[in-house]
Amino acid sequence: MKIALIGASGFIGSALLTEALSRGHHVTALVTRPERVAPHNNLTIVKSDVLNTDALAEQLRDAETVISAFSGHAQADVYGYYLEGFHSILSATQRASVPRLLIVGGAATLEVAPGKLLLDAPGFPAAYRATAEGAQTALETLRTQTTQTWTFLSPAAEIFPGERTGNFRLGGDTLLTDSEGNSRISVQDYAVAMIDELENPLHNNQRFCVAY
Repeated sequence: MKIALIGASGFIGSALLTEALSRGHHVTALVTRPERVAPHNNLTIVKSDVLNTDALAEQLRDAETVISAFSGHAQADVYGYYLEGFHSILSATQRASVPRLLIVGGAATLEVAPGKLLLDAPGFPAAYRATAEGAQTALETLRTQTTQTWTFLSPAAEIFPGERTGNFRLGGDTLLTDSEGNSRISVQDYAVAMIDELENPLHNNQRFCVAY
C-alpha cells in the first residue's frame, strides 16, 4: 500500500515508519528535517511543511492512506500550532482525494468514568494540557465532518520505548487499564495496532484505543 506518513521522524512516527516498512508497504515520509530519516528501498523522503496546504496536497496526491503523527510539542503555541496543522492536513487529504486519514491521537481524550475525560482528572500534567486540548478539538472536528473517512487511535496513558509483542487489547472511548490499574503500551505495539488498522479497517470514522 502507498502510505503518506506525516511526522515520520518523531517518537511515534518513527515507530509507525519501521512497522509499515517491515510489512512491505511503500511509504512517503513527510518531514521537516529529511536528514533524520534513514534511507530504505520502499521509502521516499520528502521535506514538507504541513502548514502549506497547497503544497501538502500535491505531496499526498498518489497516497492510498495518510497517517498523521503530526505534533506541536516543540512550539510556543502548542494548541494553536497543532490545530492549524491538523486542519491543513485534513484539507490537503481531501483535496488530494486520499481515501483514508489515520490520526495519532492522545490518551487524554479517553473517558476514565462516564462523561469524564482523563484530561479533566485531578493532577493531569499542565505540560500536556495544550496538546491534549488540541487533540480533543481535532477529534470533535473529525466526528462532525462527513467528507473524509478517518480513524483516530489513542494510546494508553503511558507510551514508552519497549518491545514489539503484538499482544495488547483494543477498546473504544474508555481508557484501558490492567489488573493493577496501570494504562501502558509500548510505542512499537502502538504502531502494530495502527498498521493493523491500516491493513484491515475495523474503525472507519471512529476513535479506538490500545493498551496492555
